[in-house]
Parts: sequence; C-alpha cells; structure tokens
Amino acid sequence: MIKPSRSLQFTSLGIGFLFLYIPIISLIVYSFNESQLVTVWTEFSLRWYKALWQDEELINAAWLSLRIAVLTACASVVIGTWAGFVLARMGRFRGFTLFSGMINAPLVIPEVIQGISLLLLFVEMAKVLGWPAGRGLFTIWVGHVMLCISYVAIIVESRVRELNPSLEEAALDLGATPLRVFFSITLPLISQALVAGWLLSFTLSIDDLVLSAFLSGPGSTTLPLVVFSRVRLGLNPEMNALATLFIAFVTVGVIAANYFMQRNERRKMAGLV
Repeated sequence: MIKPSRSLQFTSLGIGFLFLYIPIISLIVYSFNESQLVTVWTEFSLRWYKALWQDEELINAAWLSLRIAVLTACASVVIGTWAGFVLARMGRFRGFTLFSGMINAPLVIPEVIQGISLLLLFVEMAKVLGWPAGRGLFTIWVGHVMLCISYVAIIVESRVRELNPSLEEAALDLGATPLRVFFSITLPLISQALVAGWLLSFTLSIDDLVLSAFLSGPGSTTLPLVVFSRVRLGLNPEMNALATLFIAFVTVGVIAANYFMQRNERRKMAGLV
C-alpha cells in the first residue's frame, strides 16, 4: 500500500481547513466594514457593532436564547447522566429495550415531528389543566431538553463503559454506599464527559430553530428566529457583527473548558505517580 507523502498530507489538511474557515474569517472581517453591502469593503468601522448594541429586539432575543440554553444544558446533563449511567451499568433489565428506544428516539425523529407533538401536547394541557397558559420560555426549554438528553446520555454511556469497575467495587468493599460511590468516584471520573455534554447541549439549544418556531409565543422569540426572519429579507451587516460576537464567545468557552479539563487530567496523572 502506497503511503501518501507528508507534503501531500499537509496540503490536503490545509485545503480542508481553508474550506471550513475561510467563510468564517470573511464574515468576521466584513463585520468591521463601513458599507451597508455585506460583500463590498469600504473602510474599517465599528458601525454595525454600535447598531447591534442599540437593537433591542436582537438583544432581548439573544438574552432569552442564552437563558434557555443554560437551563437546557444543566437539565440535560442531570437527566442525561442518569440515563447514560442506567444504560451502561444496570444491564438488560425488564423494559431495557423500551427505555433505550425512548432515550435514543429524539436522535432519529425529525424535529418537525417533535415540534408538532409537543405543540399539540401543550395545547391540550392548556385546555384540560389551564397550564401552561401560553407558549414561551418554559415550553421552549422542555422541547430543547427533550432533544439534548439523548446526546448527553450517549456521551455519558460511552464514558461509563470505559471506566474500570474495580475502583467502584473497591469503594463498596470499604463500606461506601452506592450513592456515595457515584458522587465520590464515578462522577469525578466522568467529569470530562459531563462538560462535553453540557457544551453540546448549550450549542444545540442556542442554535435550534425548528422546535423554537413551534414552541415559542408572543414575546418569546429566540435569536435564531429573529435572525432567520431578517435574513429572509436580505443580508444585513449587523448579522455579521452578531455572528462574530458569538464566534468569540464560543471560542473563549471552548478554550477555557479544554484548559480546565487538561489541568484536571494533569493533576490526576500527578496524583497517580
């Protein structure tokens, strides 16, 4: 088998990265453009960042999306961790197939179907119980949690299966309760998976358009809905500024998460030496 040369490997890798990141770089560059035309450069300016700061609709939508994303990520990690641990450690109990299918169903069911189902559920609940009175932050949050639980459960399940069960068995032999073992032994060992699941859930929630369209109501328009409605009328340089801020926010978050995970890993390795 002929192995490709190192120069060819680097060239292919460079072309792949350019294909992925040139659009993002051009978006960031044009966010500092003075012109109202998104593809015509005139001069450097912070005009669109100032306009973005004064745009109450976008700011309110961004704040709502951030709140929903944080709440979704936290709830998804709690429920998804429990589901992933059950799938990995409880064996094939009665109803295992049904339980596994229910956890994995949101991965294969189109979001349109999920949105319609939840919308009908909330409408009937409002008729029978009088709650929820309207669609807003709570209904969107429920839909996003339903979507993100599956991703967290898969991440946690794969990580728990990789753990050495002898560590937990040793703690049980020393008199620790199963609950104490989970919080003192298992949870720290899968902390990186929990961080990954939290970040993935946050990203999926803040980026979701379909479920939010079905589950939102007056006064609860998320950022993707506002952006989508504006882009349909034409590209606006203000969207470039908004996208640049989100890219910077996500980049800082990912770098910080990687730094803390690597630092914890180094501490664990140093403790084993």
